[in-house]
Amino acid sequence: MIGIDIFSGVGGMSLGALMTGIDVKFAVENDKHTAETFLANHSGVTMLNEDIQNLHAIPLKKTKDMTILFGGPPCQGFSYSNQRTRNKNNTKNWLFKEFVRITKLWQPDWFVLENVSGILHTEKGFFLEQILNDFHNIGYTLSYNLCNATDFGVPQKRSRFFLVGSKHGIAFEFPDIKEQDKITVKDAINDLPILANGANFDKLEYKTEATSTYAKALRGKSTHSLCNNVTKNSDLIIERYKHIPQGGNWENIPNHLMSNYKDHSRCHDGIYYRLKENEPSVVIGNYRKNMLIHPIEDRGLSVREAARLQSFPDWFVFNGTVGFQQQQVGNAVPPLLAKVIFSKICSYQ
Repeated sequence: MIGIDIFSGVGGMSLGALMTGIDVKFAVENDKHTAETFLANHSGVTMLNEDIQNLHAIPLKKTKDMTILFGGPPCQGFSYSNQRTRNKNNTKNWLFKEFVRITKLWQPDWFVLENVSGILHTEKGFFLEQILNDFHNIGYTLSYNLCNATDFGVPQKRSRFFLVGSKHGIAFEFPDIKEQDKITVKDAINDLPILANGANFDKLEYKTEATSTYAKALRGKSTHSLCNNVTKNSDLIIERYKHIPQGGNWENIPNHLMSNYKDHSRCHDGIYYRLKENEPSVVIGNYRKNMLIHPIEDRGLSVREAARLQSFPDWFVFNGTVGFQQQQVGNAVPPLLAKVIFSKICSYQ
């Protein structure tokens, strides 16, 4: 099966597709730094680093192979945390139209559109109805569902919307959820190096041997931990961290340490949250802005720790400044979650 990844990000979906044997040939990503990270990890893929609106022809020859188009149009406008932009006036909320346009242009056998769960309810379901109607009108049989990453081997409570379309009238059935122990934060990151606030190391030795099956799988043949980069926080913020237990947040910080806030009681629950080591992580997302805290150490998460919680293998590198790397990790689709969807699609061949 031949694949094209649009709105590709760093290629979390592409990696999941490759794990199932899909041959990803072409990708589209508008952000320069993100496109560079994609190419650093997917060297055999042709990348169009431009606005997708500039794509008017697919540079692939037609073959007898089955084809699949996949990607995640920008989702910030559908996020529950962005109440001001969850409406019809946000132009980014209409970028799904470009996904429909490329689908109509290329006519793939399958497509997979990924987004945040908020797309189901934004404008009382208006956007979902528009998306379903548009794909139905160009001849696709549709199935959609919410999939929680923790149900499919990812140590993160991340619920994502997937819409799967078949050109051949196949009603896709989403994978069953198997009863299994959830992978925890400790399972995911316990073997990674001990780091200080503001650490910036491209390569470090692991702290220990892999302490879980999950960590062993993501390490693969890697001999060192890559991208051990941590945001440099002020002494005041580090002092705040010290007061927060696992599962705690800003409410555990003494008032005198929050005096620079006009009204710190208006912080949402995810601010200054310390991860619980014996549970899956909360959503990584913009983990620097939310100031997610390492479960044991008084610092923010490293890029590699966040990548582990997103199910990226340890050989996967992230380019740019630490801020760009953090954004790239947080925006990505967990590869192991994408793999489950692609595996089920491949079973129909």
